[in-house]
Amino acid sequence: MKFSTVVAALAGAAAVEGTGFTFDRLNKTDAVLLVVDHQIGLTELVRDFGVVEYRNNILAHAALGNLFNLPTILTTSAETGPNGALPKEIIDMHPNAPYIKRNGEVDAWDNAEFRAAVKATGKKQVILAGIVTEVCTSFLALSLRAEGYDVWANTDASGTFDNKIAADANRRMEQAGVHLLGMFGIAMDLMRDWRNTPGAAEVLPFLDVYLPAYSLVARAHGYAITNGSLIDGEQQIL
Repeated sequence: MKFSTVVAALAGAAAVEGTGFTFDRLNKTDAVLLVVDHQIGLTELVRDFGVVEYRNNILAHAALGNLFNLPTILTTSAETGPNGALPKEIIDMHPNAPYIKRNGEVDAWDNAEFRAAVKATGKKQVILAGIVTEVCTSFLALSLRAEGYDVWANTDASGTFDNKIAADANRRMEQAGVHLLGMFGIAMDLMRDWRNTPGAAEVLPFLDVYLPAYSLVARAHGYAITNGSLIDGEQQIL
C-alpha cells in the first residue's frame, strides 16, 4: 500500500473520530412519556396511517409508560369541542397521571400547567407523540429542545394529513436535534437487554399486543420447543 494511501486513510479515520458523535441513548430512569392530543376527533385528520394501525400505535405509545414505569403526562386541546376526548383506553391506562386539558394553547408548552407537570418529573429525556405531526408533535418537540431537553418523537404514533407533510415536519424536528424513532426502537432502547427488567418476560407480551409481527417470532420458537418435532430434511439445514 502506498504511503499516501495510508496517510489518507488515517486522516479519514481521524476526521470521523473528530466529529465527537455520541450515541444519545434513552434511559428509563431519566425519561418522561407525553401523550399529546391523541384525541378521538383529531384522529379523523390522520391519513398517513390506516385507522386500525394508527389506533394500535397510539395505544402502544401510551402503554410504554406502564411497561417501563415512566412518569406519564396526558394532554388534550379543546376536548369539549370537535377535537374530542382521549380514548378511554389511554385514560384507563393512566388513571393517576397528570391530565392537562388545554383550552386554547396550540403548543402544549405554552400552557403553564403542562410546563409545570413536565418540569416536576425532574426528567431530562422526553418521549412524545401527537396529532398532528407538524403542529402538536413538532411545536412541542421544538419548544422542549429550546428548553434543553433531549427529545424522542415516536413517529409511529404521530399522524397527519399525508406523507409529505409528515416528512416536512420530521425533517424540521430532526434538524433541531429531535430523535425520530418508531415504537419498537424506543422500546428496545429503553429495555437495552432482554435479560433486564423489564426484559423478555415483560416486553414480549407487550409486543404480542402491539407488534404482532415480532411476537410471531417468539411464538414460532415457543411452539417449536414445546410441541415441535423435526421433519425429513430439517436436520440437514440446521
